[in-house]
Amino acid sequence: MHLEEKTKDSAIVYDGRIFKIKRDNALLEDGSTAVREFVVHYGGVCILPVNDDGTILLVKQYRYPLGKVTLEVPAGKLEKGEDHFEAGKRELLEETGTTAGTFEYLGEIAPIPAYTTEIIHMYLAKGLTFSAPDPDDDEFLDVVRIPFEEALEMVLDGRITDSKTMIIIMKAALMKNSGK
Repeated sequence: MHLEEKTKDSAIVYDGRIFKIKRDNALLEDGSTAVREFVVHYGGVCILPVNDDGTILLVKQYRYPLGKVTLEVPAGKLEKGEDHFEAGKRELLEETGTTAGTFEYLGEIAPIPAYTTEIIHMYLAKGLTFSAPDPDDDEFLDVVRIPFEEALEMVLDGRITDSKTMIIIMKAALMKNSGK
């Protein structure tokens, strides 16, 4: 069929704690074959926590592959078969010490479809109640409260570069401006 590829054979070339790497031979629509290497990732979830005063909660954390601190929405990876809504509530509590009265599902994004199976589910959280954060043992982060409009400016001027954070903030801004 047009624009479809079929797997001829598949091999796992790396099996790690967070992801696997596969190398497949794929049959193309013209009958030829091509090697497809990609990361198998069980996905993730991100939450945009919005306070009653219009500020949002973001987390600062060091990202080892980039060698720098980033500013991001609370987020986390899913375990195989884990429900993304439940994971989102867990990550919000762990990273910010916050629970929410309401959650609105904002859809999913495929951050890098050329070479990973990762899908990130996005939620807007409101009606926040605060307690103490309880991050994972190997997770060190600072929670910051930023006015929503300032966070949007940070996306636009490049101070926020994390793709999931950029997308969820921009989507929330478009929804807000369209009255949704």
